[in-house]
Amino acid sequence: MANTEDSLGSLKKQLAKLFEASLRVTVPTETDVEPLVAACTGNFGDYQCNNAMSLWPRIKGKGTEFRGPPAVGQALMKNIPSSEMIESCSVAGPGFVNVKLSKSWIAKSIQKMLTYGIGEWAPKLSVERAVVDFSSPNIAKEMHVGHLRSTIIGDSLARMLEFSKVEVLRRNHVGDWGTQFGMLIEHLFEKVPNWEDASETAIGDLQAFYKESKQRFDEDGVFKERAQKAVVKLQGGDPKYRKAWTQICDISRREFDRVYQRLGVTIEEKGESFYNPFIPGVLEKLGNLGLVEESQGARVIFLEGVNIPLIVVKSDGGYNYASTDMTALWYRLNEEKAEWIIYVTDVGQSQHFEMVFKAAKRAGWLPADNNSYPRANHVGFGLVLGEDGKRFRTRSTEVVRLADLLDEAKTRSKAALIERGKDKEFTEDEIEKTAEAIGYGAVKYADLKNNRLTNYTFNFDQMLSDKGNTAVYLLYAHARICSIIRKSGKDIEEVKKTAELSLDHPDEHVLGLHLLQFAENVEEACTNLLPNVLCEYLYNLSENFTKFYSNCPVIGKPEEASRLLLCEATAVVMRQCFSLLGIVPIYKI
Repeated sequence: MANTEDSLGSLKKQLAKLFEASLRVTVPTETDVEPLVAACTGNFGDYQCNNAMSLWPRIKGKGTEFRGPPAVGQALMKNIPSSEMIESCSVAGPGFVNVKLSKSWIAKSIQKMLTYGIGEWAPKLSVERAVVDFSSPNIAKEMHVGHLRSTIIGDSLARMLEFSKVEVLRRNHVGDWGTQFGMLIEHLFEKVPNWEDASETAIGDLQAFYKESKQRFDEDGVFKERAQKAVVKLQGGDPKYRKAWTQICDISRREFDRVYQRLGVTIEEKGESFYNPFIPGVLEKLGNLGLVEESQGARVIFLEGVNIPLIVVKSDGGYNYASTDMTALWYRLNEEKAEWIIYVTDVGQSQHFEMVFKAAKRAGWLPADNNSYPRANHVGFGLVLGEDGKRFRTRSTEVVRLADLLDEAKTRSKAALIERGKDKEFTEDEIEKTAEAIGYGAVKYADLKNNRLTNYTFNFDQMLSDKGNTAVYLLYAHARICSIIRKSGKDIEEVKKTAELSLDHPDEHVLGLHLLQFAENVEEACTNLLPNVLCEYLYNLSENFTKFYSNCPVIGKPEEASRLLLCEATAVVMRQCFSLLGIVPIYKI
């Protein structure tokens, strides 16, 4: 394994090592030049090195032997160390060095992927532990479509980091502390006299329960006063109020878990109440650094370039989001020793997190340079819209419950399977599992394939279509590949041991190269926190496979064994992409 490690993983990185050696020889005086390697889009090659243009202004007039960027490009090409990876090189235009990779090397690398496992193609990141803070619903409120993006995007980012051998602390920063609990507890005491034994049935619909208590809080002055006193008792540690609070939280948590189970999401709750005891100590630390100032009765941190201060203690002496978020950041850096902290919330909270991070930099908790570690990133995302272009809601203008939405996706998927007669071929359990994989996968993929910063329109018909860039199309493509391997009657594990892969047809070469670009695409998605990069890669992989299969018959042909290996490698890479997106593959359709 040690001998092969350099020939595994990102093609970009492997080529960058070769061009780094060339740069040291070509321009030995320019020691801080990083190789600029990118995949080619034209027909000149597979990759290109783009250093010549940017090098020329640096070396011009320093007595260099070169007479312009093309000559620098020629020298870079000449000085590349010998490598079986490269078939040929050429220089184009103002010094672009185009590289064509060896077909036999690509074929050998794919066979290594099948032998050693795709895990060896995981990105090698410079962090060991990260916190991904995502989902974050509020206790006693239903999870709705507004939480969908945070949960799906956060889970996908956590999966990518975990695949990259990073220890990920998946954190659910739920809203489980604050003034609303006074009204909820008082409403519980009145509505359910035997509240200590109350179950979900006694409380009924949590959303309705919340609305009833909020209405009373807004309209009934006596109730409002009792609710405000209840908050003081709760936060003062009164056992009766703490118990009622725990009761409400537990019922709400079970509601959340039903959604997480459907989505296949694992997450550990550390809500606002968890950080509450640490707030005074953290504020004292910030005060000792001279960061906290009095302003209009509140305690605030002033930040350069921001026209409003970060309020860390309200004028009534209470804490707020900023108090909790500063404390959570301190805890994650100092107690949990996280090197990268990623917050997945809607773009509306961008300024809040920008201010929290600026305050942390002033405190010396985070480095001034955004690219150094430890670092914190806010992963913002746009809205989910309805067909009318407005925020996605039900006909009664309520926000859409996430559990209902997922159930609807599964129901529609099941109906489509039955319409195609699959209930005659599949067992009931297979129908259920396939409908779940397709329905939930469709909802996830429709979200993740968009750049997360943009809004997207929620449309069941589009996301459940088996044509175009949808999860259904991709899941069916994977199932078809599995079907080809099954129909061959060959034991694929035996084929892996005995057959040799060759890429003689142009469509085999295109597919083979794309398979090996898996690593750099995962790395880009991971480092830039953009799952849509991986979705685009997966869709293009499926398209390349379709073209290959249309022009390169597999079963019963002289190339059968080699092409079965290419089918298997495609299925392996697709499954890993599905796994990183939180989608369950299907094997027959």
